Amino acid sequence: MTIAGGIFAQAFVSDRLVSFSDAAVTATNILANRPLFQLSFTVYLIEMACQIATAALLFALLSPVNRPIALVAAFIELAGSIMKTMSRLFYITPLFVLSGPQALGAFNADQLRALALLLLKINDRGAAMALAFFGISGLLHGYLVYRSGFLPRLLGLFGMVASAGWLRFFYPPLRFPSFLMIVIPALLVAAAQIFWLIVFGVDEEKWKERYRLSTLSALAEPGESAESVGSAE
Repeated sequence: MTIAGGIFAQAFVSDRLVSFSDAAVTATNILANRPLFQLSFTVYLIEMACQIATAALLFALLSPVNRPIALVAAFIELAGSIMKTMSRLFYITPLFVLSGPQALGAFNADQLRALALLLLKINDRGAAMALAFFGISGLLHGYLVYRSGFLPRLLGLFGMVASAGWLRFFYPPLRFPSFLMIVIPALLVAAAQIFWLIVFGVDEEKWKERYRLSTLSALAEPGESAESVGSAE
């Protein structure tokens, strides 16, 4: 749902209606397609709700491998999700600006169009900032999958490689690799991970063993191994 929602709202709505080089064309497109533009905002919010849910579920799945790293990954992804969700306020606000509220009566039509385009650019930059945070969480998730033993190592390795590209957005002026060079591998890897989890799932016995050892480690005294605690019980 996260992938499908993002593709619909970005590629099929936002990219077709918004021209960052022409405020007049953008304003005309938004007003002429008001219901579609509002729907894309709703889909954006659903996308982020799904991403937050995914972060929580991945924490539950991967915490037996290394709970501190899984917790850090979950918090970083949550931070990126909050950042991206707040950016969407700047996505829907241009619709209110262009609708001509009384509070903006002091501005002429060209100024309102320019303001609307500025808000859309802020939305775009905010979403890009969030991608950098998703890059870090993706690297950590990939590492945990690689070390898990209950999921294929290749899924973790490919996940780390694909997530590394998002780190480019920590420095906006950087133009390499291009967005397409980042997003296509990332989507392919995400699709492979989703397919594996739906069709094959995890090795349940190995996950349970990891969970048992992580629980024993939490109960162990400093300097005492999880195996010794298990033997004592």
